[in-house]
Amino acid sequence: MSKKLKAGVIGLGMGGAHLAGYLQHPDVEVVAIADRREDRRALLPVNYPSFKGKVYHEGMEMIEKEKLDIVTVAVPNNQHMELTVAALESGANVLCEKPMAMNTAEAEKMLKTAKRCRKKLGIDFSYRFKPQSRAMKDMIEQGALGEIYYARSVWFRRRGIPGMARDNDFNTGSGKSAPMGSWFFDKKQSGGGPLIDLGVHRLDLALWLMGSPEPVWVMASTYTKFGDKLAKRSGQKYTVEDLACAMIKFDNGATLELDASWASNIKEHELQTIRLLGDKGGMYQYNLNEGYTYDVEYYSEMAGRAFDSKMHTAQPVPSAYALFVDAVRDNTPYLVQPEDGVKVMKILDAIYLSAKKGEPVKIS
Repeated sequence: MSKKLKAGVIGLGMGGAHLAGYLQHPDVEVVAIADRREDRRALLPVNYPSFKGKVYHEGMEMIEKEKLDIVTVAVPNNQHMELTVAALESGANVLCEKPMAMNTAEAEKMLKTAKRCRKKLGIDFSYRFKPQSRAMKDMIEQGALGEIYYARSVWFRRRGIPGMARDNDFNTGSGKSAPMGSWFFDKKQSGGGPLIDLGVHRLDLALWLMGSPEPVWVMASTYTKFGDKLAKRSGQKYTVEDLACAMIKFDNGATLELDASWASNIKEHELQTIRLLGDKGGMYQYNLNEGYTYDVEYYSEMAGRAFDSKMHTAQPVPSAYALFVDAVRDNTPYLVQPEDGVKVMKILDAIYLSAKKGEPVKIS
């Protein structure tokens, strides 16, 4: 293409990965970033030496003053809707970090704005972009599992509340409070705890692999057993759950169990799994060495005997950021549509409502 797409990034926490991805794309010029934290802005020359654009304190100011083709929104959840709508109305295409919004109403407003403005709105459900996940999707589409009737998707941490000390430092035994402080456990900014932070990834991945069935009802529970006690020691407030679990029923009869926790008494520091059961085969993805690399196993029956196999290689896939640029440049569909984000938000809202009411909740 003769003219590069102009991009801007709002938020250099998770947005740092977006910035790095755009800087590597040959068809993009990153002309601006915005971040309220002085320390992040000060480290720009060190962390991103190839960035030569303008630096703003406020994302809204960046949107108003720059003529951008692409905007990344990677800020606390309560700012997603306002910034996304403003960017779309300014003429930009938007890649928004997960979760899409604080609730379904906000997500639907973002979707309607994207349609009205005829701009692309992508949601960065990053686990779709893992090589093993893409390989699993290819296998499923080729019929390896047959009819998927059950799935369980999990993300547990032993001790991993954002802004708090992890693992053995969670309680030092010295009587001193663990260091903490984060918008993640302020419900007014986040909308929720590990369900909306970690579970949102596992939910989207499961829905995508299952063929995006329509949810019918949810039965859920949430618990707070660790975070509030630590917050009290530090003189702060912890207003979200630290574990959520749910059963989700779909219109095709399939069932999904979803579990997410920042703090739980398990063996592993970090446990991520998804199990899919079909009438022709089963599949299991799990993280290796309690980290962020993954393996996939496939289970089936051949000649009347049970067979197990393991994925040896998975072809690298482009990042979420690169694919969003390609979608804007070529006017092609992005892997994660805003409708996907709205469906996830409907389920999350239903999970929190079911947990609050202590009974199943229908999803309309």
